[in-house]
Amino acid sequence: METLYKQKATMETICAQADHPDKDPYGSHAMPLYQTSTFTFKNVEAGKRFFAHEEGGATHSYSRLGNPTVEKAEKVIAQLEGIDLDEKTEGMMFGSGMAAITTGLMAIAGGKRILAQEALYGCTSQFLQEEAGRYNMAVTNLDPNNLDQLMDAFQEHDDIALVYLESIANPTMRVCDLEIITQIAHQNGAMVMVDNTFATPYHIRPLNWGVDLVAHSTTKYLNGHGTVVGGALVAKEGFFAETDMHIYRKNFGGISGPFDAWLTLMGLKTFPLRMKQHNRNGLKVAEFLNNHPKVNQIWHAGLENHPDKEIIDKLMINGYGGMIAFELKGGLDAGVELMNGVKLCSLAVSLGTVDSLIQHPASMTHSVVDPKIREEAGITDGLVRLSVGIESADDIIADLEQALG
Repeated sequence: METLYKQKATMETICAQADHPDKDPYGSHAMPLYQTSTFTFKNVEAGKRFFAHEEGGATHSYSRLGNPTVEKAEKVIAQLEGIDLDEKTEGMMFGSGMAAITTGLMAIAGGKRILAQEALYGCTSQFLQEEAGRYNMAVTNLDPNNLDQLMDAFQEHDDIALVYLESIANPTMRVCDLEIITQIAHQNGAMVMVDNTFATPYHIRPLNWGVDLVAHSTTKYLNGHGTVVGGALVAKEGFFAETDMHIYRKNFGGISGPFDAWLTLMGLKTFPLRMKQHNRNGLKVAEFLNNHPKVNQIWHAGLENHPDKEIIDKLMINGYGGMIAFELKGGLDAGVELMNGVKLCSLAVSLGTVDSLIQHPASMTHSVVDPKIREEAGITDGLVRLSVGIESADDIIADLEQALG
């Protein structure tokens, strides 16, 4: 009898069974939490074989090097990013999104140059501008939607090792053509790394477009409950060995704790369901703001007036997500007034949780960024970032309406 089971599972099935252990001697239905710092060896030979990377030895020794709960989360996230690929993918969990990003940057671009998107998450921008130079990494900022600027940079610099991008830029919501940029980078001997936190693999899968390395803050949509601080890297199998990524993580000490990895697995179980609601709500709230008299401009991937609509239609699947940026006509004062006026939306600087979060980049997340760089990246004083939750869209709109006045 022909079976209906497909070996390559869908995203919904991968996530619903995310916490099922691959092997458990006690038959646990949910992935056990291996909350231990160290693992015992059966004998000296088992320990010797482990450290010599030989078969037949112990599987684990110390949770900074690897932990079964962490490895399960790594496997699931890698499956989600590589779901369309014939090649196998591999994942690596970290204690935060920034630990994942900085480890990736240093492993690939140490001693060389990074071409970095102008509009980036505030701490990523701060690291590139203030700290990368201390580790002998040069940084050139550019507008990734200006391909002439990208090609000129390769003509001007012969030390470019990496192009660093965000699939949906934080906080401007711009979207660049990952396929074309990756082709240009590879033709010039550089790799491409993409932070896919805003889009998630539900909406954009950068590896499909040739990108070498994908980063996530698992704190956000992948966990979804606001209970985790974590990060992840995903690449095609063999990439981590090629770049010595495991050695960098081991020696920087950035691996995720097992409890955060376990909570991430719990969040992943409902990931596709949550994303459907984020997507529906995001578009409805964006349409409301797009017609509000106090909003000067709005950026949401689902709106027809988005400047990168053609690229969005090419890259994005399953809708457009729940992230919105909008600029108020009253500038900084209007942004502060809105922040102080919301009642349902939480004034908080994270995103991707089941409840709606709102923040003002110029005075919060991007206050650490040089004002000139902020301005060049389009992060104006009146810009507001809204992470639309899974509450009733009508309730979210009513809250924004009363706060805008």
